[in-house]
Amino acid sequence: MADGAKTGTVGTPGTPRVLVVWCPDWPVAAVEGAGTDGRPVAVTVGGRILACSEVARAAGVRQGQRLKLAQRLCPALELRDRDPEAETRRFEPVAAAVEAFTPRVEVLRPGLCAIPVKGPGRYFGGEEALASKVRTAVAAALAGEWATGSAHPGHPADGAHPADADPAGLDHPSGPRAEAPHAQVGVADGLFAAVLAARAGVLVPAGRTAEFLAPYPVAALGDEVSAELLDRLGLPTVGAFAALPAEAVADRFGPAGTAAHRLARGLQPRPPVPREEGPDLSVEQRFDPPEPLAEPLVFVARPLAERLHERLAGAGLTCGRVAVEVVCADGRTASRLWRHEGRLSATALAERVRWQLQAWQSTGAFDAPGEGRDGAPEGAHDAGFTALRLVPDGLAPDQGWQLALWGQAVVDDRVERAVARVQAVLGHAGLRRIEPAGGRGPGEQAVRVPWGEPHEPGAPVDAPWPGRLRDVWPAVVYRAPVPVAVVDADGRPVTVDGRAGVSARPSTVVVRGRELLVDGWTGPWPAVEYWWDQSLARRRARFQVASADGRALLLTVEGGEWFMEAGYD
Repeated sequence: MADGAKTGTVGTPGTPRVLVVWCPDWPVAAVEGAGTDGRPVAVTVGGRILACSEVARAAGVRQGQRLKLAQRLCPALELRDRDPEAETRRFEPVAAAVEAFTPRVEVLRPGLCAIPVKGPGRYFGGEEALASKVRTAVAAALAGEWATGSAHPGHPADGAHPADADPAGLDHPSGPRAEAPHAQVGVADGLFAAVLAARAGVLVPAGRTAEFLAPYPVAALGDEVSAELLDRLGLPTVGAFAALPAEAVADRFGPAGTAAHRLARGLQPRPPVPREEGPDLSVEQRFDPPEPLAEPLVFVARPLAERLHERLAGAGLTCGRVAVEVVCADGRTASRLWRHEGRLSATALAERVRWQLQAWQSTGAFDAPGEGRDGAPEGAHDAGFTALRLVPDGLAPDQGWQLALWGQAVVDDRVERAVARVQAVLGHAGLRRIEPAGGRGPGEQAVRVPWGEPHEPGAPVDAPWPGRLRDVWPAVVYRAPVPVAVVDADGRPVTVDGRAGVSARPSTVVVRGRELLVDGWTGPWPAVEYWWDQSLARRRARFQVASADGRALLLTVEGGEWFMEAGYD
């Protein structure tokens, strides 16, 4: 699809034209700061790959992969923990550059933002001219951010060796600097198609969004279950799905299928419904006298978010977007619209307010030149902040939820308040809960998820999982299996053949140079995974070993090499 959007053309009826700015691999760019400079780097969340550099992607690393598979495909892969605050802080100059064209900037997530095209397109001479100007402004903002030298070097994530973190000294401020990350701009009818257009870097002509979406696989619609079923029915592409009658899709797939079918045809997920303007549900906290620093605003963000939720609950509504607005005594204001898929909890909303305030601080949005007393910007004491306001957007009816009996809801409320206090100190991702996941080994059957965030297992938990380790569960599970040596009474390495036959009775386990005499053992439990895909296939076997000093270990042998996977009390 060429950059050929015509000025003045009309898009799909009822579907607004949207411009999206996308910065590829933004989590990697945010934590690396100075750039990857040709190194394979990946950012991880919950034991899976969230984003990776181009070099890592060329080696086969993909979003959503488990760390073990990613490291197997790319042994030189450098792992980084995700830093949401850095992502927000470094994306703020990009959002500010886009905001120069229209104040209605919607941050879908750090690295991805959108604006309506109708008004700005007319003012700046058409969609092509607007896209070109936005692309130039964003490129200048990224170049300016990376030219400041404010690199934020990442740190090795769990399982990464410290020596591999910076092999060439690229993260050192005095070392060589890489080019700033680039951004791509796309325009299409509706937000869904505009995001895909930005990933392709094209401007989809008005009214031709369905044609642009047609070659994409049905998985691009976001419903994996329906996508698998449609593929089995012989409808592997969005265009084939869009060609089905709307009535037949509604009968077979229900409301979710109807929404996906509308997206496939280049329409909004649901038809526009006129609605009378309702009451003002925004909440604000005023400061008199004005606050010279932004830190007090961070502290009031949580109770302000709770007040917003109380108002929404009283009106029977929920919101998918919230505008964070700050007002200064000298008349300056700043606003940023945040999107959150699903129910936006008070904890998650307060966290986003904190990220946004820190981003504005780091970019000097309210600073005057020079430094004043207390480390505050010069002039801040004379102006200061007079109000923090939260404005809900994207309102929808609240479907409600079923409360538990016997006072369980009261207990859960106390837990949530305690969690909020801890997260206020450690950050939103500082407190995590353990959720079950599908897999065979103990390290694969549980993942850590930030408290308050939804969890969707990448693999079914209740699947058969042949070769899965059974109770009793290990007390300690190592994030990265520890290499060990297992030998028999004659000092020869113990091996396991293709039929799970053990060459000799294990006599000694050598762990980090320490010899442990084997008092008893059981196994092996063989596991053959992905036998249908040679690039992912692996064979391994597990043993439970009891040592003479009372320790019990879970050992794994794969490719002739032994590892200590976990330990028992």
